[in-house]
Amino acid sequence: MFIKLNRSGSRVYAQLAEAFRDEAGNPRNRVIATLGRVDKDDPNINSVLAGLVRATGSSVDLQPPSIDFDASRDFGDLWALQALWDEIGFGELRRVFRNRRRSFETEQLLRMMVFNRLCDPRSKLGMLQWLQTVSFPKATMQDVAHTQLLRAMDDWVELESKATDVIARLMRPLIDTDLSVVFYDVTTIEASGESEVKDDIRAHGRSKRDRIERQFALGLVQTAEGLPIAYEVFKGNVAEVSTLLPMVERVLERFDIKRVVLVADRGLLSMDNLEALGKIRLPSDCPLEFVLAVPARRYAEFAPIIETMGAGLEADWVREDRWASGPDRPSLRLVVSHNEEAARELTSQRRDRIRTLEEEAQRWASKLDAQDEGDRSRGRKLSDSGAKARFFHAVADAHLSSILQVDLKSDLFTWDINQAVLKRYETLDGKLVLLTNVPDLSADEIVERYKSLADIERGFRVLKSEIEIGPVFHRLPDRIRAHAGICFLALVLHRVMRMRLRKADAGLSPASSLGVLRQIQHHRISLNGTRVVRGLSKINDLQSRILRALGVPTPDINSIDRQLELGL
Repeated sequence: MFIKLNRSGSRVYAQLAEAFRDEAGNPRNRVIATLGRVDKDDPNINSVLAGLVRATGSSVDLQPPSIDFDASRDFGDLWALQALWDEIGFGELRRVFRNRRRSFETEQLLRMMVFNRLCDPRSKLGMLQWLQTVSFPKATMQDVAHTQLLRAMDDWVELESKATDVIARLMRPLIDTDLSVVFYDVTTIEASGESEVKDDIRAHGRSKRDRIERQFALGLVQTAEGLPIAYEVFKGNVAEVSTLLPMVERVLERFDIKRVVLVADRGLLSMDNLEALGKIRLPSDCPLEFVLAVPARRYAEFAPIIETMGAGLEADWVREDRWASGPDRPSLRLVVSHNEEAARELTSQRRDRIRTLEEEAQRWASKLDAQDEGDRSRGRKLSDSGAKARFFHAVADAHLSSILQVDLKSDLFTWDINQAVLKRYETLDGKLVLLTNVPDLSADEIVERYKSLADIERGFRVLKSEIEIGPVFHRLPDRIRAHAGICFLALVLHRVMRMRLRKADAGLSPASSLGVLRQIQHHRISLNGTRVVRGLSKINDLQSRILRALGVPTPDINSIDRQLELGL
């Protein structure tokens, strides 16, 4: 008799068999009994062995098998992202890059870089170290080199138009083509390095952090549901108003939308933009509709209308009127929303700043008067010109120069409060002023559409914090554009995750969900130096709930071994 091993899928059974000859004299084997599974610690096997030892009185030392553990690898977060990538259809990018004469698959490397931005953002060199700590679905990870990642980025730029066309086609079913409200905004991304290259898009400009730094600009278009649909990279010192029309044309070119309502922030409003936007026609011959916020610096020209709107009202309100930028231009709807609590807070803060500045100015004036009377106080002597200069700069730093006015031409230190300007500021406190040509939405709906723009700002925060789009250390313009494209794809996956988690009321953000799923790890052990056994960490209730919320199947080692090339 002998022991026979019978395999069934990933299970291995030990069976007691014997050899015999049949009636024709041919050798045959037959199973007498199944002893148990040998691919795990089966108590049946152990009891049989112990019984044989006792029955024979043998002193055989049953040594346990030698086990070598490989380092565990993160897997669950990549499994979820791969499932979403396939479901959206981004795997079709393989066809875009399939004719590239490369020793690697461009789509696979781009996918690695996208997932890395969501799981553990690193530089391209740092990503090679990260790949040694993960089991990557549907990818062979041996011999991924830094130069290959850079060449894949070059492929993206060379075929960006075709790739973004594929992405637009995949995302069209998610967009309402009858009435699509799209949001547009621009942010700046810090770029390092002082070298200059041809057609450099890095330029010194005022960043969103209100300081001068080397940067490039990124424009992003997003649907009302929070889904990014288009992006564009601009030079770092570009004027925001000049980026609007190219982005509108790009969206209209790639998405068959019958009606568009464009919502954009204050920095994108100019008279030239208003006139140009009014001339844009959609493929359906409908005009482009828009909702644009009026920048605070231009509130003065709307002040008379706003004062009439809010006369006698001390609570929150939304009103509208008509406004034309000139006698020969068509009128637009001027929608104003007032927040009474915000107005009181702004007015109170301004008055406190004015009072503090006046108290400081009064101390200086008293010191000057005392000096004129011969009182020599301790400290440096103060002059009228010195007091004027110090007070002027303090007022300018507090952004109150139009209210607290210093008489710089006077020989004496004097100042005054412009009550008319102060009244106008307080009239405009708590006001959101919008211009629109949308005919059929109520004033309340117009305000609601604009307030949804805050969601695109959250998208920029995700790009900068969780995806870590900047600072960018690439110097070549095409590599910077490719980096922006990779981060855009990562943001799409992030927003899809967020939409599904919210719908399922999971109570978790995409980042925290990926952190929980990352604890599902892939393990490999070697038995007796020859046999390899793979396994996954046990999936707990929270991880199962997240997978269900995302619509992702639960991973199991059998499906992984059959369907994925783990490259281990």
